[in-house]
Amino acid sequence: MSSAVQRPATPAIAIEIGGTPVLMRTAHAGFRELLASRYAGFLSDSPISPCEFEVEIVEPVSAHAAGEDLQVQLQDGQWRLKRGDFRAQFDPRSNRGWIRQSANPYSVDSVLRVVHSLLLAREGGFLLHSASAIRNGRAFLFSGVSGAGKTTISRLVPRDAKLLTDEVSYLRRDGECYRAFGTPFAGELARVGENCSAPVEALYFLEKGPENRIEPVGAVEATGALLRNILFFAQDPGLVRLVFQAACDFVDRIPAYRLFFVPDERVWELIR
Repeated sequence: MSSAVQRPATPAIAIEIGGTPVLMRTAHAGFRELLASRYAGFLSDSPISPCEFEVEIVEPVSAHAAGEDLQVQLQDGQWRLKRGDFRAQFDPRSNRGWIRQSANPYSVDSVLRVVHSLLLAREGGFLLHSASAIRNGRAFLFSGVSGAGKTTISRLVPRDAKLLTDEVSYLRRDGECYRAFGTPFAGELARVGENCSAPVEALYFLEKGPENRIEPVGAVEATGALLRNILFFAQDPGLVRLVFQAACDFVDRIPAYRLFFVPDERVWELIR
């Protein structure tokens, strides 16, 4: 009696963000090297993962097609991701999927943000457009509209603090509190965050002003501002409702403030 020949698994890179490794399997050795370089500090040795993608490297798309906006749709039980530079599909039941893209790591960046936003929604967490840092064992979040000062306050992080991100904060419910994790998603500072985490102490909405001062923000205003800065790409009513509930719960548990600041290092004297 003959037995089927088992093919070896495609080599993989495990990218771990927020304690969740995502396996990227590809036969393209050069692309694996690109991923290893791009996500250095966020690689995992785990051979297994709750999430796994087969990555097929294809020719770059035309300049016209590359300008297509991101679309995330649930069709026949499958999440379908589409942008000018990639196509992807993800099964939320098995947490398995595939990506077709050219040999650049930035398309993977986008897929990872979408996938983690979907996973976090089910866990009472979310991705937030904000800078974040750890000081004295606690995490502080700095959110605001473009130009409010996220890059500036990240650049001014003192030596006794660790920058988690200058662009996208990763937040997950942790018992009665929330925990912030470092991410490799860099913004204008072009500085990858540190791969560590801490309980969230406070959320600051940034505004530039003539002096450094802090004032509390009420729950209704804080919830609205928080929702405007949450990164969520899927127009799915059930998941949108979960993200809304997570935002309300976050504001109930984490104090929110408005931080007016002058762009120099003295602002960090208020953040302890």
